[in-house]
Amino acid sequence: MAKQGKKYLAAFKQVTRQDYNLEEAIPLVQKVKFTKFDETVEVHMRLGVDPKHADQMVRGTIVLPNGLGKSKKVLVIASGDKIKEALESGADFAGGEEMVNKIQQENWMDYDAVVATPDMMRSVGRLGKVLGPRGLMPNPKTGTVTTDVAKAVQEVKAGKVEFRVDKTGVIHAPVGKVSFATDKLLENANTLIQAVVRAKPAAAKGKYVKSVTVCSTMGPGVHLDPARYNLKQA
Repeated sequence: MAKQGKKYLAAFKQVTRQDYNLEEAIPLVQKVKFTKFDETVEVHMRLGVDPKHADQMVRGTIVLPNGLGKSKKVLVIASGDKIKEALESGADFAGGEEMVNKIQQENWMDYDAVVATPDMMRSVGRLGKVLGPRGLMPNPKTGTVTTDVAKAVQEVKAGKVEFRVDKTGVIHAPVGKVSFATDKLLENANTLIQAVVRAKPAAAKGKYVKSVTVCSTMGPGVHLDPARYNLKQA
């Protein structure tokens, strides 16, 4: 641990300013990475909202233009021809009531995203306690409850990211891997940040974006100037 601590401290010392712009932050995050594995690059945004109030909840989905660097395993819970459609569009697993039973009885979790058709939601609802805490519960607002299962599967595979403010008012989201070309990471990060800015609730008062931090999984945070993301209406 001490050795890792020294590496982190050495990386931290290279972050010499309080605020950076995104074009500076991304290459710096890539430069100070010190682990041997290909870390995920993350964006963390602290927002001026109170998520306890439904009209200040910030959530949405965005398909990152350059993906996330790994293909997600997708489970589709559907019926009839939609099962075949799901498998033909690239779903890793697809089925009906038997999938719900497998999850309930075996605590089966070998997938990264779940898509369901509306007619199956009565059954899928039984999985709330299992899927909910893991952020896997299908939801119409994020496009994961739909009759167009092919589109949903393709979007998840292409790098669709769901963002949702947590109870402390912070959004955490991945935007790619450290090994990505810098311009691709920049494009992904900017796409996510702008999506969060556009999702500002009408009920949010005062400063909307309080802070923005970019970091790799194990690396130090690089802070952006939040002023550039607080638009006139904020």
